[in-house]
Amino acid sequence: MSAGSKSIFLLLLLLPSEWSNAVATGGEGVTAQAHYDHTRIYYMELGNEQHVELFQRLEKSDSYFFMGSVRVPGQKLTVMVIGHKVADFDDLLHRYNVTHHILNYNFQAEIDANYREVLPTSTPVTQFDWQHYFQLDTIYDWLEHVARQSPEIVTVLDMGSSTEGVPIKGVRISYPQEASSAPRTSVFIESGIHAREWIAPATATYFINELLHSSDPTVQALARSQNWLIFPCINPDGYKYTFNGDRMWRKSRAPHGVCRGVDLNRNYPMRWNTTGTSGDPCSTFYSGPSAGSEVETQRVMRFVEKLVRTENLRTYIALHSYSQLLMFPYSSTPERVHNYDDLTAIGKKAVAKIKSLTGRIYKSGSIYETIYPSSGGSKDWAHGELKLNITFTFELRGPPDSEVLFILPAREIEPTAREAFGAVQTIVEEAAKRGYYN
Repeated sequence: MSAGSKSIFLLLLLLPSEWSNAVATGGEGVTAQAHYDHTRIYYMELGNEQHVELFQRLEKSDSYFFMGSVRVPGQKLTVMVIGHKVADFDDLLHRYNVTHHILNYNFQAEIDANYREVLPTSTPVTQFDWQHYFQLDTIYDWLEHVARQSPEIVTVLDMGSSTEGVPIKGVRISYPQEASSAPRTSVFIESGIHAREWIAPATATYFINELLHSSDPTVQALARSQNWLIFPCINPDGYKYTFNGDRMWRKSRAPHGVCRGVDLNRNYPMRWNTTGTSGDPCSTFYSGPSAGSEVETQRVMRFVEKLVRTENLRTYIALHSYSQLLMFPYSSTPERVHNYDDLTAIGKKAVAKIKSLTGRIYKSGSIYETIYPSSGGSKDWAHGELKLNITFTFELRGPPDSEVLFILPAREIEPTAREAFGAVQTIVEEAAKRGYYN
């Protein structure tokens, strides 16, 4: 996603016993976990230039973690404040008359509850569902199971290994068609680029299940109208680390000096490192030592470039959380893409579909205009470099002032995934009406 917090190394405690047992079943060797006891979440509004300058200075501290960059007066921001700095921060807010309210008084409680919603890796694939979260090995086992169940439709794909040697797996869903039929176009769905956004891989697996098993005739028609390339987790190292190291980890896990990880959604070569990034390897927004430097970025780039040549790829979808947004390029510049009007119209129809399904309100628009400027993102690269004209990114539940940030309760998985799938269906159908797949 979306912009977020730096990792916290200030306090490492032994895992709670119930989660330690769950991790042990997955064969992980990590014995300590980052904790967020008494960490508070504030939601504030920057009232003037003085506020902007004040909080820009705080952005450099390891005790305050901003969900987005401090930029302009009138901006609303969520800030995570480590327990030992709560008194200082609260004093600062009152001294400078910053409008604010507290969203959460002890963030660790949310994390503890979230870990209890994870089923162990020993769970049979037949019990895979969308009422729990799952570790990477279980997700991959389920992908293999799905392919065994429908070998004529589903193929398991492997982009190659991550920095730590973990495969980046996904599936290709392609229904048989008449030999005389025109070649299908294809949709690529990227998910899990930011490790802590667990709802994204869960939503991707829901998409796979719907495309294979929905009884809705319109969904069945959608499934057969495209080839679908869906990768639930393109940052497998980071995702695994959120289960056994730091639930709020965002980046990859490549070592860079004394710190680890690159924000993979700042590492793509389109206008790399020009805005909304950092050259500090310890920053949450570290864009890497050079454009496209990271193994995971290179895997995706080569795979998607091949899809353009061999699979008639026309659509690129990315799944993130949180903020309830549906956005399109660009993120790095106020310049508008050539099909801005079409993407605006399609986006409006897609968020209207979401509202009709679940009542949730999503906002749509260009990334730059809707959330914040950032460079080196996969969507700008897909649209700007590969000319994939139908390119969208989701920021899934919760709302911008969420009390739980990326720690979405498991009870929200199914409705979140259902509304996102409805939006994807609308995007593809509306793009077809406008001739993008001709």
